[in-house]
Amino acid sequence: MLEQFKVKEEDAIRVPEAGLRETVTAFFVRMGVPAEDAALAADVLVLADLRGVETHGVSNTPRDYLTGYSEGEINPRPDWRIVRESPATATIDCDAGIGLVIAPKAMEIAIAKAEKVGLGMVTMRNGRHLGMAAYHAMMALEHDMIGMCMTSTPASMVPTFGAEPRLGTNPIAVAAPAGKEPPFIFDAASTAVAGNKLLLARRLGTNILPGWLADENGTPIMEEFPAPEPSFRGAQTTFMLPVGGTRELGSHKGYGWASIVEVLGGILTGGGYGMNPGRPNFGHSVAAYKIDAFMDVADFKRTMDEWLETLRTTKPAPGHDRVFYPGLPEAEDEADRRANGIPLHPEVVEWFRDVCAELEIPFKLTDS
Repeated sequence: MLEQFKVKEEDAIRVPEAGLRETVTAFFVRMGVPAEDAALAADVLVLADLRGVETHGVSNTPRDYLTGYSEGEINPRPDWRIVRESPATATIDCDAGIGLVIAPKAMEIAIAKAEKVGLGMVTMRNGRHLGMAAYHAMMALEHDMIGMCMTSTPASMVPTFGAEPRLGTNPIAVAAPAGKEPPFIFDAASTAVAGNKLLLARRLGTNILPGWLADENGTPIMEEFPAPEPSFRGAQTTFMLPVGGTRELGSHKGYGWASIVEVLGGILTGGGYGMNPGRPNFGHSVAAYKIDAFMDVADFKRTMDEWLETLRTTKPAPGHDRVFYPGLPEAEDEADRRANGIPLHPEVVEWFRDVCAELEIPFKLTDS
């Protein structure tokens, strides 16, 4: 994540993982979520913060979940069920359940199918927010599988040359195991900047860079300006742009990427696509690929190690200290934050203090 989206160390309040996990679990229980599911939802959020993915951790999303549960938009006890199935595939109706809980269960189904036939894919319709897509993809790693996850989200992105939002941020994640190297884990939105990063930028007072957003007419804004409210929060003065920003810089590729997610994580679920009227519905898709259905696992991991080391040891360009590969910075952040606590912005800590008092649940983020 770019430095401009990170809380400065001198401003950050480091909170213990265990206390944060306990507080977030209690939050979901108070929303009416069963205890086991609440712990799972908390795990998805806390792991995001441990890995430095603050966009999908506790800083932003619990506020939307509080509104969603309170207004009946999210079902705390969904009667989710498989509505279509084959040896390698399944389709789930989420019954308005949150993706933080249902997507891991769907991935368990995909992994079980991959164990039997080499591949497993599960789509989900009538769902709600997924959380960090990498969480669900990473579940495949311990089974010597490659994991994939994508989600079709409500429309906030204008297509290339478009003046109206027609696609969501539509992220996709892929996780592949290695041997000695930290695993390859790619997780990114198909918009030029993830929607929740706008919330981080507003909190930190940092500017939006050229080519990240379009104005109300769909024209890419090619100068820096203060971060606005994201369009998914109701403000319609700006819209998200695809990866690339402009056609000349490749926005058609981000547009196409988002469209692929719309097909595999939206339409294929049977639940439609992100711009469907009346949706806060999200469509999700997870898949697991059993490595030894294709090649020897040891050879795969050895080759992955060689490749990742080659990327990591690439000579850096002037002005840069090192080269990363997807998943390496997050692995380093996780090691640091498990040992030294998770850095949160003071405003986030105060929000938790207030909401814990309001909901009458324990506040375990700090000692005071």
